[in-house]
This record gives sequence, structure tokens and C-alpha cells, in this order.
Amino acid sequence: MTSIPDASALTDWRKSSYSGGSSGECLEVDDAARPARVPVRDSKNPTGPALVFPAMAWAPFVGAVKCGDLG
Repeated sequence: MTSIPDASALTDWRKSSYSGGSSGECLEVDDAARPARVPVRDSKNPTGPALVFPAMAWAPFVGAVKCGDLG
């Protein structure tokens, strides 16, 4: 896993459909143009850092969230 110091340098952010509504627990991902990497940031801090996950690790994580296997 790597990081990007200023996540606002990327432009294709979208909010996760599994993020909390008005409670401020929102993640955004920028998975549009980088099939091998998935940057993830805190929506409350758009100019802060983003963590970059390998797509091979991100896909199983998202699958586990969708199935409810992480709780």
C-alpha cells in the first residue's frame, strides 16, 4: 500500500455507496482510470492524503463488505 500526500490531485472521486449518510463516515474512491490501483480518501479531508491499494486486494475487500463478512 502506498499513499498520495494531496488527494485533490486526482479528479475522479466518487463516494462509496456503503458510506454513512449524514454522520460524516464517508469514503471516496477514484477507481475510474487506474485498473491496477485504487486510491481511497476521507471525504471530510479532500486535500489530505489518500491511501492507494492494489486492485487485487481492493476487490476482495469490497466483496467482503457487500456480503457482510467484516462485522
